[in-house]
Amino acid sequence: MLRQQDVGHRIVVRRIVGIREGRPLFSDALGELVELSETHVTLATAQGRLRVPRDEVHRAKRVPPTRRPTAAAVVALELAADEAWPAAVRGRLGDWLLRSAAGWTGRANSALPVGDPDRPLPAAVDAIESWYAGLGQPAMVNTPLPLASPVGAELDTRGWGARPPVLVQTVPLSGISPATGPPTAGAGSPPVELATAPSEDWLVIAAGRKGGLPDAARHVLTAVERVRFAQVYADGTLVAIGRGTVTGAGRWLGLSLIEVAPEARRQGLAGRVVRGLAQWGAAEGATHAFLQVEQRNTPAVTLYRALGFTTHHTYLTRVAPTA
Repeated sequence: MLRQQDVGHRIVVRRIVGIREGRPLFSDALGELVELSETHVTLATAQGRLRVPRDEVHRAKRVPPTRRPTAAAVVALELAADEAWPAAVRGRLGDWLLRSAAGWTGRANSALPVGDPDRPLPAAVDAIESWYAGLGQPAMVNTPLPLASPVGAELDTRGWGARPPVLVQTVPLSGISPATGPPTAGAGSPPVELATAPSEDWLVIAAGRKGGLPDAARHVLTAVERVRFAQVYADGTLVAIGRGTVTGAGRWLGLSLIEVAPEARRQGLAGRVVRGLAQWGAAEGATHAFLQVEQRNTPAVTLYRALGFTTHHTYLTRVAPTA
């Protein structure tokens, strides 16, 4: 039978769905186990979230993880993420992207090596180093794994460092979990407001999260055609924010800067912000959501798992050695 250690893993559940001629009828469900309580087993399946009473579970077991996404799927999602977080200064090496935003966030200040750089790999890395040196910035490269493993090997030979792994997580919008939790997270609590531009209060919280907010950061946040800024006020004080974009030919809702003030945490506000943005994204025609979260950020990873997110792929931000 299932244990708490199975949460986060793919499982198959055989459930009893009826009785015919004195014999039980079964149905199988496959998905990631996102919650295991005394009364229910909850899966994130390809068709959406499924909550099965434990007394209906006939048998359940782990299954091997799904195959890795194709290279094309990783490239498509990385490009959708780039659209959702657009650097103010951009360049190209063939298909590779070069991005700079005055040093604000690794994503907006790193090369993205997907596709063909139109030159041998060592020459491509030389060009990256030269481009960032011309801007007076340290050279950085985001390496989606395992797609950019050859790039990572070349950077290893040059002594480049690496920041902590980042999980790129996705979920069908139909699979985002419904609201649960304390009364403060449900009816009667302050609404999630969606705006087309960030308020000054919103920007203050974002600046605190990201260590400042230069002009280039405002470009990253606002230079997307379809974008919404979520905010929740309580007694006149902004206590939760989030940002949503629709990119990738309209398929992907990108979620970023989900932040709750310390005094308002553990009230379900982060989940409500995600759900509010998910409703907007679905209305815009998006079918899936993605976000990026550091693997070591256990509270955030746990929250997103409970909402139904699973890891699509990971990336490392590689940093050139200082002179």
